[in-house]
Amino acid sequence: MDYNIHKALEVLEQTPSTLYTMLSNLSDEWVLSNEGENTWSVFDVLGHLIHGEKTDWIKRTNIILSNSEIKKFDSFDRFAQFEISKGKSLKNLLLEFSELRAKNLKKLKELQLTEEAFRLEGEHPELGVVTLKDLLATWVVHDLNHIAQISRIMAKQYKNEVGPWQKYLPILNK
Repeated sequence: MDYNIHKALEVLEQTPSTLYTMLSNLSDEWVLSNEGENTWSVFDVLGHLIHGEKTDWIKRTNIILSNSEIKKFDSFDRFAQFEISKGKSLKNLLLEFSELRAKNLKKLKELQLTEEAFRLEGEHPELGVVTLKDLLATWVVHDLNHIAQISRIMAKQYKNEVGPWQKYLPILNK
């Protein structure tokens, strides 16, 4: 499928409610457990999504659209959630994510982006030159990636409980 902002918005608008439906009212065992050493919990993933809403998608969009000659992005701290989520509940994180996403999508829609704008470029600190279309398509796939990650983290909590069915459940073996 070629990138289309209206199709992208279909996913980006649904992510907060998808996560709320999936995660609200779960016990700590579901949301604080991880997949093993040096892996993230559901709580950590949600904090990561929040950090992205604050520092990545719209901020980088604005850099690309700016009149500045230098359109270099700041590095993204993929581990900032460990500090910024301290002392918060999962419910707090779900609400914060929902509010930030709504605000960011409002800003995105107000930009009324054109096909020409999608070809504008910025400079990623690791990847080099990227287009606005690359960035916005990545936002969608980033959401889907982390929804899949959350499902995998949760599924693995019962990995040893499913007995012989484990061989039919590929989510448990990734």
